[in-house]
Amino acid sequence: MQKITVLSGGVGGATFLQGLLHGIAAGSLPGVAAEAEVTVVANTADDIWLHGLKVCPDLDTVMYTLGEGIDAERGWGRSEETWSAKEELERYGVEPTWFGLGDRDIATHLVRTQMLEAGYPLSEVTQALCRRWSSAPSWGGVTLLPMSDDRVETHVAIADAQAPSGKRVVHFQEYWVRLHAEVPAEALVFVGLAESTPGPGVLAAIAEADLVIVPPSNPVVSIGTIVGVPGIRDALRSTAAPVVGLSPIVGDTHVRGMAHQMLTCIDVEVSAAGVARHYGARAQGGILDGWLVDERDAHHVAAVEAAGVACAAVPLMMVDPAATAVMAAEAIRLVRPS
Repeated sequence: MQKITVLSGGVGGATFLQGLLHGIAAGSLPGVAAEAEVTVVANTADDIWLHGLKVCPDLDTVMYTLGEGIDAERGWGRSEETWSAKEELERYGVEPTWFGLGDRDIATHLVRTQMLEAGYPLSEVTQALCRRWSSAPSWGGVTLLPMSDDRVETHVAIADAQAPSGKRVVHFQEYWVRLHAEVPAEALVFVGLAESTPGPGVLAAIAEADLVIVPPSNPVVSIGTIVGVPGIRDALRSTAAPVVGLSPIVGDTHVRGMAHQMLTCIDVEVSAAGVARHYGARAQGGILDGWLVDERDAHHVAAVEAAGVACAAVPLMMVDPAATAVMAAEAIRLVRPS
């Protein structure tokens, strides 16, 4: 295999990519060439404008992680970060105070915003930003693509007794960062998604791939929004490459994040089998050929296979790049056994 395309959210997708690249470098992925090209199609529906700056959390998490600039303890943001600008904004009483932009992180958003305002599309801006990070040994020749150059944002409807309708809609980042996803999500609103178009190179990356991987990212607000861009689902269904996914649900809940809340919001069973059925089998109009579940969810294998998707149970905890590389190898064996 020469070309691998990965659909990625933020922390989960970036962590999986570290393991995938570790496996390629170590030669431990069956049938994958040492010079294999990895293209990442990243979710941009988490994006938000703050203090006049365009913030792209998932793009930046992948970029910082592969470029060795991530805060490893938090899993997001810059390493060795300082917060002087955030503190000054709070002293001025400027809202929102619940989303903190670190001083180093602000530099990324300043460059991105200046380029966007100069007329460059997000895809070209992302290429320019990646040049600052791609010299890191861990980068591995990855090409990072936004799912779309168009503005797409996820919003969440929550109960609010003070609102005339009894509900109010908040940006996804407010739901996650300020409310910590502790308030039930009553509905999801994907602003601009239905009108968006795939970013440059996205459809080709899927069509020309030898393998497409859906890592353990949020199936609703990360993978779901990527697949929701018109044209991407059709590309996944028609590519000659096998499409294999890894369950973000282990032991009937998410490992981190808010997949449990988001799946509940759209009435999808919170289980490894439930997510597999939600994605669906390619042979039946879905996007999956194969699906890995954790050993603790081995009892779901039969249900996934009954839904038309090849399935196996293996350890799925991404404790380090080596363990994650083993997961990637098992995913490949599942859909390319020869």
